[in-house]
Amino acid sequence: MTARIDHLVTSGTFSLDGGTWEVDNNVWIVGDDHEAIVIDAAHDADAIAAAVGDRRLRAIVCTHAHNDHIDAAPALAERTGAAIWLHQDDLPLWRMTHPDRLPDHWLSDGQVIETAGTDLTVLHTPGHAPGAVCLYDPGLGTVFTGDTLFQGGPGATGRSYSHFPTIIESIRDRLLNLPPETVVRTGHGDSTTIGAEAPHLDEWIARGH
Repeated sequence: MTARIDHLVTSGTFSLDGGTWEVDNNVWIVGDDHEAIVIDAAHDADAIAAAVGDRRLRAIVCTHAHNDHIDAAPALAERTGAAIWLHQDDLPLWRMTHPDRLPDHWLSDGQVIETAGTDLTVLHTPGHAPGAVCLYDPGLGTVFTGDTLFQGGPGATGRSYSHFPTIIESIRDRLLNLPPETVVRTGHGDSTTIGAEAPHLDEWIARGH
């Protein structure tokens, strides 16, 4: 059975460095009628579990550990039995939200996550967060970028654990060399393509944030 990408938007808050903001997050579900993985279990475990339905949830993959991308992960894991995957460099951020529950496994650059005939390759793309990752599958023609790359530019780097030159390096070296038709499915907001964003790299660098 052909894999598909399901999408839902959940709402909650993002908190860091003493501030709190209301946010809408994209939750991506990759799978078929039998099994799936969730990319970024944000805010609402009930809504995500309903979208997964009776499929076997093989993994909960975190693109990074800002609270708005992981706050529902433990509850979803407990409900479904799925393991939580995170890059270890984001453990300090994870512990701010879940001090008593570690992720089950660590993501590594080049690792391949398989589900429903798809092969999602982990790309370590630090900058927005030290352990930020993207997930690329040429068969699906898509890359899930979390908060590393959006329609219109890189993710924010003005808060703790983030660094603008690093995110630019990650985008330039790991993402903009993907095929231009690759669909960029982001952590917030609308999708875009590599081809639509690549011409603007110098503008982002000049903007410097």
